[in-house]
Amino acid sequence: MPRIVIMGASSGIGLAVAREFASRGVRVGLAARHTSALRALREEYPDAVEYESIDITHNDAPAKLAQLIERLGGMDIYFHAAGIGYDNDGLDPHRQAEIFSVNSGGFARMLAAAYGYFRDSHRRGRIVAVTSVAGTKGIGSMAAYSASKAAASAYMVALEQLAYSEGVDVTFTDIRPGWIRTPLLRDDTVYPMEMSLPYVVPLIIRAIVRHPRVAVIDCRWRLVVALWSLLPDCVWTHIDIPLYHSKKPSAPATTGLPS
Repeated sequence: MPRIVIMGASSGIGLAVAREFASRGVRVGLAARHTSALRALREEYPDAVEYESIDITHNDAPAKLAQLIERLGGMDIYFHAAGIGYDNDGLDPHRQAEIFSVNSGGFARMLAAAYGYFRDSHRRGRIVAVTSVAGTKGIGSMAAYSASKAAASAYMVALEQLAYSEGVDVTFTDIRPGWIRTPLLRDDTVYPMEMSLPYVVPLIIRAIVRHPRVAVIDCRWRLVVALWSLLPDCVWTHIDIPLYHSKKPSAPATTGLPS
């Protein structure tokens, strides 16, 4: 049975995927800054779950990841689901830098640590990461977010090239979902082609298991990404894209978050 480490497992995609794997008897190592949800999942599946408090922006994060892997008894799959930020918040410079710190700096720190584990242990492994469809094109209303996700995708390509040149037996899967109703999204806002976690999680798990090089989720977003990728920047930069200005209906909506 493969052993998977999930970074960013305290909520949203990471927690939902962790719960699915643990319920199937897979050995799961959970990591996030806040551990209350991780502790609860371990209490629910004590034979399947280990966890560690890890802040991916801190220099001690790789060492803590190594400790978690040791307690888990090894790692076959590293799944990175940690990330922040959607809105520009008035293009606040500090907020913009924070998004890059987590989504690019923390991303590179942890994927480098995971790659180093597979390289140094001479184990076959897989590195899977959630980026975004936003990373396929610079989007003005979410500049830092889309740019940081583009950097994450480029980093995975670079690591894959490095693995080839070094003879490291690691495969990579870049999961690029559209907007998913998680705590990252505003409660009072409607996003285009918004998806729920119950709908998305099986698609993500399928991508983790089958490990294609790139998995755009879902089919509608694959079409959108294919179309806007054809537009040259001189055209794209003159398109106004209102991504999240509509208010949600007053009737309660299902968020899709696990209870």
